[in-house]
Amino acid sequence: MTRNPTIARRAEELLGAAVAATSPVAGGDICTATRVRLADGRAVFVKSHVRPPQRFFASEADSLVWLAQAAPDLVPEPLAVDDDCLILPWIETSKPTVEAAASFGHALARLHAAAVSGFGRESDGFIGRLPMRNTPAPDWAEFFAEHRVRPYLKLAHDRGRLSAEQSAAIESVLPRLGSLVPVEPAAPLHGDLWNGNVLWSADGVVRLIDPAAYGGHRETDLAMLALFGLPHLQRVLDSYHEQYPLADGWEDRIGLHQLFPLLTHAAMFGGGYGARAATVAARFS
Repeated sequence: MTRNPTIARRAEELLGAAVAATSPVAGGDICTATRVRLADGRAVFVKSHVRPPQRFFASEADSLVWLAQAAPDLVPEPLAVDDDCLILPWIETSKPTVEAAASFGHALARLHAAAVSGFGRESDGFIGRLPMRNTPAPDWAEFFAEHRVRPYLKLAHDRGRLSAEQSAAIESVLPRLGSLVPVEPAAPLHGDLWNGNVLWSADGVVRLIDPAAYGGHRETDLAMLALFGLPHLQRVLDSYHEQYPLADGWEDRIGLHQLFPLLTHAAMFGGGYGARAATVAARFS
């Protein structure tokens, strides 16, 4: 039985409960993840960082609470948050199943069907370790161009992950976004919906973690799921469409929405993400 004294002390301070044991959790390249067993038998998840950016964990906690208002069964609500850590209920995971995928598709559709005030949010957040602006905009095309593409396009170019020609190819698509993507009401988005943030829990209910939530176009969340793959993805999409049908041709627009995660990955990791974003953009020129 092990006990990380620093993590145990923070959990005890924030939860007001004694800690029996702690164990490290694999995954993630930004924060330290720890499973904490409390003396009363409960298990919790502690996500911590020694020197996080200001409001790093508060932003994530706010996103979870904001999404839970629309989909309480889809995201875990925070148990505690402070400058250096976030504490969530422990979610025991299991093998992905077709049945859970179908339920997830319905639940995600219900989340996206909930009303929000518009595109953006009242507070900014983070995407991975990068700041993410959520300044509201009057329509999706302007919001996506100004706050989801251009900041990371500039950052990736400044870091040498995009050539001038590649940057120009991506920039050339942005004035046409409004004519390429159908107008829809703003939807509450998870905002960072890749496979690693989808937990297939042991009770058969999919739960989402690590959100970067804001009001956006719902196709963006689905494009993120498609970018890195997901078990039983087609079943998720079929069930989603049953609950909240997508506009015709949405599959052809996936690449446009993927410009956002591709550029954030280019800025953070380099590799071939920048070139891939430029190739995607060229298809819409």
